[in-house]
Amino acid sequence: MTRTLCVLASIVLIATLAPGEEFFPKEGWKDKPNPLASPNAQVGGEMVVFAGQFPNSLNYYLDQSMSNADVFGSMFESLLATDPMTMDYVPALANRWSISEDKKTFTFWIDPKATWSDGRPVTAEDVKWTFETVLDPKNLTGPFKVGLETFEPPVILDERTVRFTNREVHWRNLGEIGGLVVMPKHAYGNQDFNLVNLDFPVVSGPYRIGEIKEGTYVVMERREDYWNRDAPSNRGTGNFQRLKFKFFAERQNAYEAFKKGEIDYYPVYTSRIWVQETAGEPFDKNWIVKQKVTTHEPTRLQGYPMNMRKPPFDDVRVRKAMALLFNRYKMNETIMYSQYKMHKAYYEDLYDADHPCPREPLPFDKEAARKLLAEAGWTANPQTGILEKDGQPFVFRMLERDPSFSKFNAVYAEDLKDVGIEMIVDQKDWASWVKDMDAFNFQITSCAWGSAVRKDPEPMWSSKEAERPSGTNYPGFKNARVDELTDKQRAIFDLQERNGILREIERIVYDDHPYVLSWYADYTRLLYWNKFGTPPTVLSKYGDERAAYWYWWYDPDGDADLQDAMASGRALPAREYDIQFDEKFKE
Repeated sequence: MTRTLCVLASIVLIATLAPGEEFFPKEGWKDKPNPLASPNAQVGGEMVVFAGQFPNSLNYYLDQSMSNADVFGSMFESLLATDPMTMDYVPALANRWSISEDKKTFTFWIDPKATWSDGRPVTAEDVKWTFETVLDPKNLTGPFKVGLETFEPPVILDERTVRFTNREVHWRNLGEIGGLVVMPKHAYGNQDFNLVNLDFPVVSGPYRIGEIKEGTYVVMERREDYWNRDAPSNRGTGNFQRLKFKFFAERQNAYEAFKKGEIDYYPVYTSRIWVQETAGEPFDKNWIVKQKVTTHEPTRLQGYPMNMRKPPFDDVRVRKAMALLFNRYKMNETIMYSQYKMHKAYYEDLYDADHPCPREPLPFDKEAARKLLAEAGWTANPQTGILEKDGQPFVFRMLERDPSFSKFNAVYAEDLKDVGIEMIVDQKDWASWVKDMDAFNFQITSCAWGSAVRKDPEPMWSSKEAERPSGTNYPGFKNARVDELTDKQRAIFDLQERNGILREIERIVYDDHPYVLSWYADYTRLLYWNKFGTPPTVLSKYGDERAAYWYWWYDPDGDADLQDAMASGRALPAREYDIQFDEKFKE
């Protein structure tokens, strides 16, 4: 009987397809175990991690912090997911989907098994409500509006089937609409979405919020009744019974908590810690594991966006001068123990032996900076030494959220002062920083961006995004040629061809100096207490250090051995230090 119903369901699905419409997954596709997940993984235990400063909201649609991506992403799911090895789209909430011949219409069939934690089914109405909520002008969901606003309102075909049509062909359309993280209308539809911040009683994902101490920690509890728990691709993933995210205003304080055993896992962003503060008994006796992991994670971008919407950073000569006065080389050598590479591009991983970068990193050059500033009309006041233009001194405010950046800002301020520029630092917490950035209420700030295999230049570089509140075009960058190229790449589905266009966009952006670029690392530095099991690769192919939350597991025997070793002063066997993904992965 069950088999007959499945066959009939397939006939109905195929009958709804228009001529030329492609149906996915392709015939013969079968869910299979995740090749990165270990068959030795055990379920249970707790992992306590450092998650930065407490976010303004735990709703990722409202606050796009890295910790939010994990908390929110563990509670709610998207229509589609991606294969961890190929990055191809695979089923998630939707177990089937189709694409029209003209590549503008997308139909999704929600998995009949998909349910919310209160037992109600995930429906097409939930998808429609989420879509409309994100696009509602009164909701502070700016970064998500970019990819969704070209879609027509969705059409509900039946309780579990929804269809979207886009007004234009774009390679990202399937990823944008398939990546829509769906929330339940019946639970949150009657609330002001901008206030849906901390309480999420109804979820669909593998975890739910177990406990919150605002400003201090969030505990996520593994759901045994998760609707997709038994899927082959989920075996060996999401193994911790509890994931505890602890928040600290400063990374150094978090590291001190880690050394005391209050945190289990600490990815190292500070070179001083990695080089100078990983010695002593816990490290020497391998109670704490130290590993350097190299994967295929796309290179992150770090730097200082300058607000080009108003003086003094509306002049490219001033912006380039600011970049020339940032002594990244000295900072790398004296503060970061030469652990980093200097940025020479906004998309470092677009360049390789076949596509060499057309430039070297910008030098530190005060004389060149002075010349540019003079050309821009800035002259020194003979009494104060401060540069002036039209009677206004060159004094600007650095909006800062991370106190650990004070040492870099001190070096920068000294060199700026030498040429007649005064920098004032406005130190704020994360919530205040986000509020100012949402309104572009800043002159210059520090920030870091993750990247993706499929890179989309529109949110960060298109002119129409320069004035969108809560958007990610922080500098207010506008360029007609970049807009033209951005439009051109939309209808190109070949990744390598798009990357060629991106390299041209990158060259234009670079020459306009919207950011003072800083540095990057092409590996991940990890410290963790020696009580966890890990897959051979330690991390996933394309993910960052947060992949540990999903692929690692608590090893009770290992924990007992650790406790005994600490009590007796015994050393544990060393784990491998240098992990290369390509050497470790054996499919």
